[in-house]
Amino acid sequence: MTAATDITFDQIRERAREIWERNHRPDGLDIAFWLLAERELKAEAARAVAAPTESGTDDGPDRRGGS
Repeated sequence: MTAATDITFDQIRERAREIWERNHRPDGLDIAFWLLAERELKAEAARAVAAPTESGTDDGPDRRGGS
């Protein structure tokens, strides 16, 4: 298993509930909110894994010759 797929049932449940509450608790969208929560968490995990390799060393424009 990769880090992007190491999402727990409880993490998805909590995120789905947050989404449901942000959307004023509508009826009948539990599966849609569950799938959205799972997709968001997997995307966040993938970005967290990819971030160090994409940026390499942190020598971007904000680090060069500033005051």
